[in-house]
Order: sequence, then structure tokens, then C-alpha cells
Amino acid sequence: MKPDLRSAWSNKVLVGDGAMGTFLYQKGFPVGISYEELNLTSPEVIEEVHRSYVEAGAVILESNTFSANYDKLSKYGLETKVSEINRAGVRIARRAAGETGYVVGAAGSIRAGKRANLSPAELKRLFAEQFSALLTEEPDGIMLETFYDVEELHLALRSVRKLTDLPVICQLAVDEMARTLDGFTLPEAFRILEQDGADVIGFNCRTGPNGIKRALSELQGSLALPASVYPNAGVADYVDGQYRYGASPEYFGQMAPVLADLGCRIIGGCCGTTPQHIAEISAALQAYVPQPLPEPVQLRAQERIAVQEQFGEDAGGGEPTLVDLVKERHTVIVELDPPRDLDITKFMQGADALRRAGADALTLADNSLAVTRMSNMALGHLVQARTGLRPLVHVACRDRNLIGTQSHLMGFDALGIDHVLAVTGDPARFGDLPGSSSIYDLTSFEIIRMIKQLNDGIAFSGKPLKAKAKFVIGAAFNPNVKHLNKAVERLEKKIASGADYIMTQPVYDPELIVRIADATAHLNIPIFIGIMPLASGRNAEYLHNEVPGIQLSDAVRSRMQGLEGAEGRAEGVAIAKELLEVATAHFNGIYLMTPFMFYDMSVQLLEYIWQKQGRRLSPLFR
Repeated sequence: MKPDLRSAWSNKVLVGDGAMGTFLYQKGFPVGISYEELNLTSPEVIEEVHRSYVEAGAVILESNTFSANYDKLSKYGLETKVSEINRAGVRIARRAAGETGYVVGAAGSIRAGKRANLSPAELKRLFAEQFSALLTEEPDGIMLETFYDVEELHLALRSVRKLTDLPVICQLAVDEMARTLDGFTLPEAFRILEQDGADVIGFNCRTGPNGIKRALSELQGSLALPASVYPNAGVADYVDGQYRYGASPEYFGQMAPVLADLGCRIIGGCCGTTPQHIAEISAALQAYVPQPLPEPVQLRAQERIAVQEQFGEDAGGGEPTLVDLVKERHTVIVELDPPRDLDITKFMQGADALRRAGADALTLADNSLAVTRMSNMALGHLVQARTGLRPLVHVACRDRNLIGTQSHLMGFDALGIDHVLAVTGDPARFGDLPGSSSIYDLTSFEIIRMIKQLNDGIAFSGKPLKAKAKFVIGAAFNPNVKHLNKAVERLEKKIASGADYIMTQPVYDPELIVRIADATAHLNIPIFIGIMPLASGRNAEYLHNEVPGIQLSDAVRSRMQGLEGAEGRAEGVAIAKELLEVATAHFNGIYLMTPFMFYDMSVQLLEYIWQKQGRRLSPLFR
């Protein structure tokens, strides 16, 4: 029985295969067709290419699936065949590899050439679809290759790590003179990918053996993982209507031990290489004995935080919760009300603007003030899928009985929406459908306990659910009361019920913010202090006089009196900034509430917070 792939490269240098696309081109298949479609239409041709590399000495075969993602296949009208093409690619390679060879499911960059057109959320969705198909056929590992920027490879690697613990090989594409890649030094890039869970990191494409040798030399002393390299056969030339590559097989044989000496445990070929190139590599490494691999090096805590700041997330084993984030830095969640009609255009524009401004989550109310709005489950899913911004959804006791509440939460779990805020909900008779009923099968204390029960894999009925939910549960806190100590006692009961974090009603008094901090200092869970910029004088008076749980100071009401339109919004933002000066000094958690879909006001406040904190946002946000 052959050893697993990790054990195999720990003891020797493994020979990879060579080019698929340029080899097919040499065999008469023209540029401009989908080479991946041949997995379905001409599987015997693909298997023949694989076998020619096996006969040359390759022990690792890449599936013919480099561009087999929805985006690239859609150019050929093949977007509905993502699963079929990827699965066929792994099966064909498996047949050619036989009992002793290894097959890695190959996936390439999606963003290359169209960086501005695909959001992080879209990339994650496209990668997940392709990886799921590849993994169905049980390859020996996954190869992520020809990535031109670190951030996309980071997304791809995090996506595949959610699906499997199989070995993952990551390869960047650098040019001959590369010293940096997409703003990162090469050691920085390798350290990020190491922390993301890569098993092997290296280079392929874009340059020949000498260029890759130069890149590896830049990494000497900082390589903590084995490397892999798949160089091009030199630079392509266009002669007599054909592409030709000049680096000879003999040259590849000469360079193979040189690359192995630099820490490579997998050596193959990319564009322009043929079975002859692989045969020379194999012969040159036949008696090669590699140095022992270094012990794995884990990033220090401060380095992990630096990676987190670069990408707006934790680069560790899993996605950090808001509770994780707020322990490390200021963390901002922003509320955006779902629309009251069927047009979601402005809402989605607002969500994306808030993402780009660096919001850590978008929180969506559950028909707040008993006014009928679009489902926050549907919008939360759309926000997550289209923008990549984390949704935090409110769950009100008012609208659903026990059956409906559990069903609703199970739906959130299935959609991967795991942050919720449990609220009682304003009585239905005060909303826009006064003839409707308020259910209230559960209190806010009980719904918190029941959601925690789902996390234990137990239904509301007490029956097992065959899996455990992963909800992070928030509780509401109204500090705008006469006796703050009584409100804190009620809050302590919610924490005892299982609340993981607290979100407050908006506060408009700096002194009250300080008193809240003092009164809750003994609590062991984070508090997100509520700040809602006022939009006008009329808005201020309405909130103060008619909305339960909101109380404005006399000073704030005086400043807003008579102000409307842009002037009112500007003063509202100014007041909110003054409140944030105090709030950020006492709380890491900030909860911004957007009035009337004026999301530009929340964007201004986000920018103000991050400027004050000196936080630099990753280009992924922009």
C-alpha cells in the first residue's frame, strides 16, 4: 500500500507531471477551446497525456481541471457542467496514475485578468463549487496553482480548508525579477499561506527554472514548509504561427537537483514542458537524497494579528466570531434595515458600501417596531453570498411559535448564518398590521436557552438533531432607564441563559456611556455599545418621544432642533463622532445603526473609527 502524500514527500523529492494545455496545443487542439471539456468529449486523449507523463517518471498527476470553474466555463456555455467536468478530470487522472501514483485535484486563479469584476464572496462561492466536485472523487490532495495575487490564493485556501484536511499545495506565479507579489514580500506571502493551512508552497508558470530559482533564493532562511515548483520551459516565442518554448529537457534535468537543494519536494513542469522534460527531471533525481524537512513553525500571536489586520479576518484555522474579533481589536457591526417593499437595489448597494468601509458584520432587524419588512433570512443570505459581509440577524419572539422559531433557526444554520440577536419584539398591534397577532411562545431568556440547545444538537422537543448548530447568540440591553442597576441585573439573567455578547439600544449621552462601562465591568462577555446618527431635528424628536428604549439628552435635542436634509445629517454625524470618542475609549464593540437607509452616514463613522484606530483595510474591502 502506498504511503499518503504527506509521508511520500517527507522522504524524497516527488516528480510531478508537465503541461496539459500547451501539450494538447502541440497535439493539434487549437487555442480558444475549453481543454477541460475534453474530460467529457475526449477522455481517452486526456488519459493518454497523463499516461505519457507517468511513463516519463511522474508520480503526481494534476487533474485536467485548471479552469473548470463556473466563471471560466461560462465562456463556452459549460457553466452547468462544473461538477461533471471536475469529477471526470479526477477519475481520468486516477486511471492513469494506477496503484502507485498520486492524483491532485487542480484549480487555478479565477480572478486573473478580471480582478475588479469578482467580489470575495463570489470567489469563495466559485471555489467552493469546484472544490466540492473535485473532493467527491477522493483525490490524494488539492493543487492551487498559477495565482497572481496572495489575497485570492488566501481566499481559495481558506475555502478548501473548510471542506477537507487533505494535503493542499499552493503555487504562486512570479516573473523573472520578482521580489514582491501583490504588495507582499515573498516571505510574507509564504508565511500567510502557511498560517492558512497550506502543506506545500511554491511557484509555477510565468518563468523558467532560473526565474523560479531566484524566487526560491529570496526565501532562504524563511521556508518552514516543503516547496513545489513547476517552471515553464522558458519564455514562449511565436514562430511561423505557432507558440514555441526554448528550454530543453536536458536543461530541466540539470536544474532539478539545484531546485531540490533549495527545499523543493515536488518538481514538475508547466507551460511548454513535455514528457521529455519530465523524464530528464526524473532521471536527475533518481538517486537524490533530500535534507530532512524543518519542524513546522507556527506564527507568533502578534504575526497572526498582523495577518488578520491585512485581510480583515483571522488567518487561523477557522473564521473568527465577532466575540473572537472584539477581544483583539475594535469591532464594528452596522445595522441596515431590510426594505419595506420588493426592491433590494439600494439595500445591496448599502451593504457593499459598508463592507468596503470595513464593517465587521451587517446586522438585520426582524420586522423592528412591528413594521413588515423583507425577510432578514433571505437578505442575510444575499449579503453573505454577494458581498462576503457577515450577516447578524435578529430573531424576534413576537412572530413565530415554537415550531416556526426552530424551523427558522434551522434554516439559518443551513445557510451558514451563525450570528443571531435574540429579542422579544415590539407588539404587533403597534405596527403596520395592527390586526395581526403577537405569538410570544418564548421570552428573550427562553429563546437564548433554546438556541444554545440547538448548539448541543438537541431540538426544542428534546430530540437529537444529528448535528450541532454553531450559533453565536447576542442579547439586547436597554441602558436608557432610570435605574441602570436594575437593567444590568436583567442583563445578567440573559448572560446566565447563554448569551455570548450584548448589543445596546442607541445611547446619546457621553456620561451614560461611562456609567454603562462602570456598571458592566464585572461581566465576562463583550458589549457592543449602540450609536445611531440622527438624520434631522424631526427624527430626533420622534426617537425621543415615540420609540421605546431610546432617550436623547437635552443637549443633543437642542443641537438638532430645526435641522433638516444634508445639514441635519451632517450634525447627526458630528454628534455620533463625539459619542464614538467616548465609546471607543471604554468599549471594543461598536454597534452603528443606519437611519433611513442613509448608509453613507454609517460609512463616514466607520472611516472615522478606523482612522482613529490606525487600522489599514485590505484591498479586498475596496
